Amino acid sequence: MTSSELQDYLHEHFPLSKAMQVAVALVEEESVVLSAPLAPNINHRETVFAGSASAVAILAAWSLLHTRLRNAGVICRLVIQRHTMNFDLPISGTFTARSFIAQPAAWQQFMHGLARKGRARIRASSVLESRSKVVARLEGEFVALGQDGA
Repeated sequence: MTSSELQDYLHEHFPLSKAMQVAVALVEEESVVLSAPLAPNINHRETVFAGSASAVAILAAWSLLHTRLRNAGVICRLVIQRHTMNFDLPISGTFTARSFIAQPAAWQQFMHGLARKGRARIRASSVLESRSKVVARLEGEFVALGQDGA
């Protein structure tokens, strides 16, 4: 899946991503990078609204899992079950969310569980950066439900 294909998919299936002007900067096997500008995500303090930052962080992690599943030819329903978001600094401009799987070996277990049981869980993370500084971090647990569980 290319960056433009993923961006089109997100804007069509997650209308909020279009309103937030989320752009797909990079799609790789090990990471997806999304970016968003300040203006449509601004709060009363002229920084990025925490809900917008969380949404972009979740979307980046979800996008990584979605593209990997799609590349593997797996059709399933993918949802977030829980997440933790830590904010280190206010975000006062355009920001990016870079997603990754902290424990790469977890992917094989995830795929095995999905094939065997029709459902599996995996943790994915995102790091938010603005102006070359880490400003926030997300840890999320996602659940994939196979076609029978979709």
